[in-house]
Amino acid sequence: MQLLDYTLGEMLEHWAFKTPDKEFMVYADRDLRFTYREFNERVDALAKGLLYIGVKPGDKVGIWAKNVPDWLTIFFATAKIGGVLVTINTNYKISELGYLLKDADINTLCLVDGYRDSDYISMVFELVPELKDQPRGTLKSENFPELKNVVYIGQQKHRGMYNTAELLLLGNHIDDIELESLKEKINCHDVVNMQYTSGTTGFPKGVMLSHHNILNNGYATGQCMKYTQDDKLLVCVPLFHCFGCVLAVCAIITHGATMVFVEDFDPVMVLASVQKEKCTALYGVPTMFIAELNHPMFNMFDLSSLRTGIMAGALCPIETMNQVMTKMYMKDVIIVYGLTESSPGMTATRTHNSPEIRSTTVGFEYPNVEVKIVNHETGEDCKPGEQGEICCRGYNVMKGYYKNPEATKKAIDADGWLHSGDLAVKTDDGFFKITGRIKDMIIRGGENIYPREIENYLYQIPQIEAVEVAAVPSKKYGEEVGAFVKVKKDQKLTEEEILDFCRGKIARFKIPKYIFFVNEFPMTASGKIQKYKLSQLALELCAKQGLEII
Repeated sequence: MQLLDYTLGEMLEHWAFKTPDKEFMVYADRDLRFTYREFNERVDALAKGLLYIGVKPGDKVGIWAKNVPDWLTIFFATAKIGGVLVTINTNYKISELGYLLKDADINTLCLVDGYRDSDYISMVFELVPELKDQPRGTLKSENFPELKNVVYIGQQKHRGMYNTAELLLLGNHIDDIELESLKEKINCHDVVNMQYTSGTTGFPKGVMLSHHNILNNGYATGQCMKYTQDDKLLVCVPLFHCFGCVLAVCAIITHGATMVFVEDFDPVMVLASVQKEKCTALYGVPTMFIAELNHPMFNMFDLSSLRTGIMAGALCPIETMNQVMTKMYMKDVIIVYGLTESSPGMTATRTHNSPEIRSTTVGFEYPNVEVKIVNHETGEDCKPGEQGEICCRGYNVMKGYYKNPEATKKAIDADGWLHSGDLAVKTDDGFFKITGRIKDMIIRGGENIYPREIENYLYQIPQIEAVEVAAVPSKKYGEEVGAFVKVKKDQKLTEEEILDFCRGKIARFKIPKYIFFVNEFPMTASGKIQKYKLSQLALELCAKQGLEII
């Protein structure tokens, strides 16, 4: 596979010129449709609006929204002026947003009203009270000196904020030549996207991805599914993850195909949109596919247009894989494995692999990507069947962690190999199987959760002497969060008090599902906590307490 040297803007303009009237983006629930030409024109107008309010090449534009129509407009507009889009998890709460605004040096924050039980507007006003007093374009925040603009995505007006409708009008004051001259200076190896992911330190790190990283990874992903311009992908995974903005958006735009969106995952909305638009592809984590298959209205929908798609984020039960391939007609569905740091695809199954291979392995290397398993202690290559750390090298390896050369050096070795922290084996016939994690990350229904981050938060509770967070097996989500709490001598603390301390302050999926009060933790001889033993202990304690693992 020959690598592409386009920028995101060039890729969009290629199709806007070649197939101007082909649909690029559709929202079936409101019959909102953009052709490639219409979308490109809107992107240019918004790009000029961003220039008008002072966004410059290299500036960070944060986006905090579910899959709303202008999410992608902001992404491509930022890319066209040489900016960097920083994606923000919709589940974030105030402390997480504050950390990210500061660490990413966000210049312009774009946001919607909120998501589920989170009021984004009030959170931003609490973090940046100056918005209420200072005119737009003059923002000087004491806590976030880099933040100059806040943009509301929609028509509504809020104190101190622009809205997207105004930006589109303000862009008329910028000459087209100014935008064109900026586009010419953008290189495909420039950083275009930053996504935050945690590590063993517990502090999220900004993964810097270039146009080259994500467009080529998207293109290779589409090739694995044999995408053509005739394909129509139903996107119900969040755009703030690589699953959405790379495996979906970049796979589609590199093939000149069409995307059908739902703003938030809802099984009926997904099934209805597939039927209405005759989608050929569908993405999701296994729990999404299970929710669709088990919905009481499932048999009411005609899904016969489906052919392919991606299941990722967690291991797929073989029974679910078989049902997806037969009941949902997705005989060409594939599995993709990777990390945000690998843009994200590293390995994938292919359409010709058996259902068993697609359920028990993560396939083999992406085109133009090297993958190997190494002994993480000695660094030596492992033989087939030997467990070690899975590593990759190629165009897909991130540019590094933002402002964190030390962490970058730990992740990418001197020879350019990205170390995943995941344990795997390679079978005799060349397939990779993920067997565990060197890091203690918990994967709950496709969401990566980092124990240290939750532990650091819980340590703010004064009664807690020590706390360890570990995975508890879950039938529904693969893993749930378990907190093992040691209370200070002569202090009292209840499960409800801990939950109250978390609610509304950290993302819902990070709040411990199980809380166990313990007197000690399983230790190694050298005094290190054995996280895997905590997971075993959780099952024993649940059995003793009569708690059912769901």
